[in-house]
Amino acid sequence: MTESPFEARELVGLLADDDRRRVVAALVLGAPTIGAVRAETGLDAKGAARALQRLVDAGLVLRSDDGTLHLLGEAFALAARVEAERSPRSAEHDDAPEDVARVLRAFVRDDKLTSIPAVRAKRLVILDWLAQRFEPGRHYPEAAVNHIIAAVHPDTAALRRYLVDEGILTRERGDYWRSGGTFDPS
Repeated sequence: MTESPFEARELVGLLADDDRRRVVAALVLGAPTIGAVRAETGLDAKGAARALQRLVDAGLVLRSDDGTLHLLGEAFALAARVEAERSPRSAEHDDAPEDVARVLRAFVRDDKLTSIPAVRAKRLVILDWLAQRFEPGRHYPEAAVNHIIAAVHPDTAALRRYLVDEGILTRERGDYWRSGGTFDPS
């Protein structure tokens, strides 16, 4: 198991303060000294020093003998990795083939689409998942199609258009019916 000097919640706590977030942003952008941090953030001397000292005390920022500041940026990725290893993986899509489940886990949470994939291959997986909500052979008015799509994502127009463009739904005179996608008998 991966180890991290920081807990994810500790890092979130450190970044809960606006001034500390500004200091971290300045350090990420390459500010090497407290003067450069002040110039980048617009913080006064007291505010910058207080925020920076909290980050140094926590061990997220190291200060060299010459005053140069070093953000331990890898701490974020490491803490995220540890948190991912600890968190139980959702079994929501375990019944799907692994390549399909991987896409569904990335874009679907609690039966809601979190975003529409830009990559066509991934979008096709999502569209097939969405197609399972439409009964083969049944005709739907556009309002019903919108209602079904809205239950999983607010951009009904884009998803409806993708479903039609990919041949999963067919549209004729305001009527839609499922004409593609895989058949799931469950």
